Amino acid sequence: MPESPTIVVVDDAPEVRLLVKTQLRLSGRLEVVGEGADGYDAVELARAHRPALMLLDVSMPGRDGLAALPLVLDASPTTRVVMFSGFDRSGLADHTRRLGATEFVEKSVPLDELVDRLVAIAAPPGGGAPPAHAGRDDGGATGADGGAGAAGGRRAKADLDLDPVLAEHLERFREIFDDAAIGMATMTLDGRIVRANRHLVGLLGDDADALIGTAYADLALDATPVLEGLQALREGGGAVQLEHGLADEPARRFAATLSAVLDAQDRPLYFLLQAQDVTEQRAAEAELHETEQRFRLLVEAVQDYAIFMLDPDGHVASWNAGAQRLKGYSSDDIVGRHFRIFYPVDKQSERHPEHELAIARREGRYEEEGWRLRKDGTRFWAHVTITAVHDADGVLVGFAKVTRDSTERRRILELQQQANERLRRSAAEQAEFLAVTAHELRSPVGVLAATAETLARHHDELTPVERTDFAEGMRRTADQLRRLLDDLLTASRADARSLGLRVEPVPVDDQLRAVVTSARSSRPGAEIVLDVEEGLVVRADPGRLAQMVDNLVVNALTHGRPPVAVAARAEGDAVVVSVRDSGPGVAADLRGRLFERFGTTTGGTGLGLYIVRALAQAHGGEATYQVEDQSFVLRLPRERGA
Repeated sequence: MPESPTIVVVDDAPEVRLLVKTQLRLSGRLEVVGEGADGYDAVELARAHRPALMLLDVSMPGRDGLAALPLVLDASPTTRVVMFSGFDRSGLADHTRRLGATEFVEKSVPLDELVDRLVAIAAPPGGGAPPAHAGRDDGGATGADGGAGAAGGRRAKADLDLDPVLAEHLERFREIFDDAAIGMATMTLDGRIVRANRHLVGLLGDDADALIGTAYADLALDATPVLEGLQALREGGGAVQLEHGLADEPARRFAATLSAVLDAQDRPLYFLLQAQDVTEQRAAEAELHETEQRFRLLVEAVQDYAIFMLDPDGHVASWNAGAQRLKGYSSDDIVGRHFRIFYPVDKQSERHPEHELAIARREGRYEEEGWRLRKDGTRFWAHVTITAVHDADGVLVGFAKVTRDSTERRRILELQQQANERLRRSAAEQAEFLAVTAHELRSPVGVLAATAETLARHHDELTPVERTDFAEGMRRTADQLRRLLDDLLTASRADARSLGLRVEPVPVDDQLRAVVTSARSSRPGAEIVLDVEEGLVVRADPGRLAQMVDNLVVNALTHGRPPVAVAARAEGDAVVVSVRDSGPGVAADLRGRLFERFGTTTGGTGLGLYIVRALAQAHGGEATYQVEDQSFVLRLPRERGA
């Protein structure tokens, strides 16, 4: 009996490697001789085993599949590399073939079909006709020219096996990406584009296939900011914003936001790009700025300029009408007095006015902005220019001093900075929301569907350990999806103020016992102590009350130490529910943003505590963190008479 062809499986997700290895073993048609988690492993495994096949993931930490592919073929030229990816194959498949890949397979393909295709690829030339699907994409079109229609058919086939709700969510996320009004792309950890939406393709004036595999830094006029931003993301930084010109069109300006999609250990899996052409905006801003400057000069020359002379020692020697309007002194009030009178007391003590004159005397001119005082003691923000004045013989005869009231301009700049900061935070939140949601759905849905199919078809063939591992994996994945969908829906409704609460009297004891029982069931061995005062009744939506307490309990079990104490007591017109673990508590630098959206993301959506506070406030209550006893506290209205 001939030996089975050898294969190496390289993917950063242990669950994916387990599924593929198990299916290959069950088929008995291919022998797995090695497995790896990144591109570095791929090259070493190719060199060590020279396998007939390698199944290679596209996006992995350290070195991605696109970077590893040529190195694998250098190490083992006879190895046939099959790229395996959760990204759509459109454009990416052709690019990987140009790099030397034999085939490109999406992770949504059924495992039985995956094995068939791998066996067909491993078959020696002339060893029989390959299966009908070999060399074709999942929708039936050839890999070289299968367009949007084929991709759509492929997605529809894969999504038929998914829960309808999840399939609907996935399709919505695809639509959001493809139809977004800004340019968007997903990139490998090396910064190469693997998928671009229509808007980005239009902005760059290229076709989608030409962009696939292109390093985004190569598109920039100056690649340094892009490369530095990508490195910051790889090192664990947050969203990076930058602006750059285009290499082939230097006059155009692009504003880009780069963010990382992270795994459960906060490691970057791939990058998300959002880009906009701001060329016209910057030109309009420059034109507006120039117009504003001319207008401001005209107006301020009439109303806002104080122009007067100082003698060589700093005493006021002349005074104009603009100075009187700005500072409140008449000519009789001020002429002959030292100009330090216009400065706050601290500046006078520092002899700052004399320092200004010394610089103007030495360098010919002095300019600054700072606080000045009017006659009535009120402050204004002044732009000051002091120019040394010399006679024909070069002897210093005094100083010309021009002061302009810039208080309003300063206020506008501060407001603009605040507005820009709000926009930046909003853009970063949206980018993180999209990146987190896309990642959180894609992997668990694929794993859950494939695991269920493997158990259904090969239950009796699996070892007891494999069945136990698969069952536990399905439970964790299903719980992860349920929590994700609950959190997303609740956060969306909270933002839209459309929670639709059904408030009624709810016995606290029954509700908390149900939550604790559920938590113990989902986390065997969890130590949870319940202490509830008898007879407590709150006015709340039962389901939302359970969701709030469940989020707090899961938060304590996930980030704290056992045992976890859940307690409830009456306090005036309120019922106070507290959840406390036995760990060291929340670090001081995190407390201020505990209940913000994505405020403390360490795997998952980062919405749990945000949802607790939003639901509590919707009930007329509040959610807080008490530093004294390191507990999370939920305060809700108590049912009258209870």
